[in-house]
Amino acid sequence: MKILVVEDDAQMSSLLQRSLVYEGYHVEAVPTGEEALERTRPLPPDLVILDLMLPGIGGLEVCRRLRAFSDMPVLMLTARRTLTDKVAGFESGADDYLAKPFALAELLARVKALLRRRGHRSSSRLEFSDLVMDLATREVWRGDRPINLTAREFELLELFLRHQRQVLSRDVIFDRLWGYDFGGESNIIDVYVRYLRSKLNSGGEPDLIQTVRGVGYALKER
Repeated sequence: MKILVVEDDAQMSSLLQRSLVYEGYHVEAVPTGEEALERTRPLPPDLVILDLMLPGIGGLEVCRRLRAFSDMPVLMLTARRTLTDKVAGFESGADDYLAKPFALAELLARVKALLRRRGHRSSSRLEFSDLVMDLATREVWRGDRPINLTAREFELLELFLRHQRQVLSRDVIFDRLWGYDFGGESNIIDVYVRYLRSKLNSGGEPDLIQTVRGVGYALKER
């Protein structure tokens, strides 16, 4: 799962990144609210850890803007401990509120709880047109026809199904599935899209993955 850390304190940001990566999360960190809004627009992360006191756009306003286009969980961090401050955080749309200084174990526990709660809210089935994916059993069908996918093909199709009709750039797909540290072939995304198309359309069905020239791909009907 991908977590975005929004924290202008370099030492705190580094600590959070190292701890979350150690727990198995894919982590990106930015120091300002403006950058946080830019990074969440193309493809929202699974969770945002958001500092209240940020340069430029403050944490409360960032949270309000995030809520305008996504229901991603937001864990707000702040040195402010008063009830009024907590109420303001929750009213801005935060899902949880943790005052500094905090025990790292508590933060990790809250992160897991928020992600678990988000998973429970999500349906185990994703559908588009005659395409069905069962996340619990990791099965995929096109109509009545079962489709066998590799782990990477399944992840790619899940990404498309979670963002139906949205144009996903190659950079966004690359970041979510491989990460920036991947050093493989530059056309790896095009190769996997070709694999996926061949399996989805092997029964003569119309193509659901459309190429947006010069940008990327989108799951939509022609």
